[in-house]
Amino acid sequence: MNSTPEMPDPRPVYAGATAQAAKVIAAVRPEQLDGPTPCSEYDVRALLGHLVSGARRIATVPDGSDGKGPDVPEWTADVPAQQWPELYEDGRKRMISAWESDELMDTDVTVPWGRMPGRYALSGSVMETAGHTWDLARAIGWTGELDEGVGQFALATAHQALPAEGREHMPFGDVRQVQEGADTYTRLAAWLGRDPQWQAPGTVQQ
Repeated sequence: MNSTPEMPDPRPVYAGATAQAAKVIAAVRPEQLDGPTPCSEYDVRALLGHLVSGARRIATVPDGSDGKGPDVPEWTADVPAQQWPELYEDGRKRMISAWESDELMDTDVTVPWGRMPGRYALSGSVMETAGHTWDLARAIGWTGELDEGVGQFALATAHQALPAEGREHMPFGDVRQVQEGADTYTRLAAWLGRDPQWQAPGTVQQ
């Protein structure tokens, strides 16, 4: 472990966040690929492409890349539902392997959202992964239990990284209101600008 009083080591949490995402990805059915998601710029297929390409791009950061590149590769249109789990598993393994060094945690790296110590950059990836896992779970009507520890870490990161107001030039909508007693992932989704009550047509959420 390589933690500080200000920020715990995000690597174990990232491993948990991506394992969780992989579980939800494996639940996607072929007929759901063209369905909407709470993240309005993506349908299910595009969101899967974003998750895979995101893991692959951030895996290049320790080698000096800025993690930028095509957000949704053109090949995603031809990927069948049953192949997405394999593609995501490959991407997440690349990411975990690329960030093994303890030194990276306190080394400044460049990612699409800025230049910062590695532990903060990787924490941002946890936030994004957890948020998009909620998006995907809602989009396909997945009713499994999401990891509370991952959710709490992602929510704390979101509160630290994203202001409550003044998001005009950020890829996040305004903070949404949630009902009292809302669970961690619902609060995370609302802080990221998602409609916490969103559900796909024809699905029943538990």
